[in-house]
Amino acid sequence: MGIEVNFEGKIALITGASSGLGARFAKVLAQAGAQVVLASRRVDRLKELRAEIESDGGAAHVVELDVTDYTSIKSAIAHAETEAGPIDILVNNSGVSTTQRLVDVTPEDYAYVMDTNQRGAFFVAQEVAKRMIARAKGDPSKQHRIINIASVAGLKVLPQIGIYCMSKAAVVHMTKSMAIEWGKYGINTNAICPGYIGTEINTAHFESEQGKALVSMLPRKRVGKPEDLDGLLLLLAGDESHFMNGAIVAADDGLSAS
Repeated sequence: MGIEVNFEGKIALITGASSGLGARFAKVLAQAGAQVVLASRRVDRLKELRAEIESDGGAAHVVELDVTDYTSIKSAIAHAETEAGPIDILVNNSGVSTTQRLVDVTPEDYAYVMDTNQRGAFFVAQEVAKRMIARAKGDPSKQHRIINIASVAGLKVLPQIGIYCMSKAAVVHMTKSMAIEWGKYGINTNAICPGYIGTEINTAHFESEQGKALVSMLPRKRVGKPEDLDGLLLLLAGDESHFMNGAIVAADDGLSAS
């Protein structure tokens, strides 16, 4: 018995869509038939991605979003629903990091990471969920999906990125809290915890001596590709995941188990 992936009629909002995993998530959902709303601060990059998606026959919209700005969050999500329609799927992907020892972290460093990875992710999900809940009260059969992008660093402490680890651990528990409170409204909230994934942002690092040393310590001495997350994304965004709520799914090639 085959499973057909078809997201026609669905609206998906992807934050941090201007590059890396966010751009990949947007392309995959668009290829599956969803209308995608691309959100980030770098609108020029979003417009390029929109053109690419449209040239492949997909449908995409662009909204400017700064997840560290509460007013921007509310405005962007209102704009997204005006442009595309009610959001069915949120891929809560925006994230940043710094590399340093904990004793060297400044208040500015701390705020930079936490304001995006935890605070920003929370208020984006909250604003989308408010709208999903309002619709569910009018139609209890409505099904919605929130996918928070956490990290293997939320499950296993990694060196030199302690603040990032803390922020993603918060996203893990945030996901479980949302699942408990919002599940009764037909909102399934789950998290993906990627391991080391090669993108245009970090390719040069993985090719450096320091990067090669890191890769040599991984369970299978390799980094993943963005497409390695495609199947998991489609599962959590689709109807087949109707019994998954509050799941924290590692896609890290065994790193969190080591």
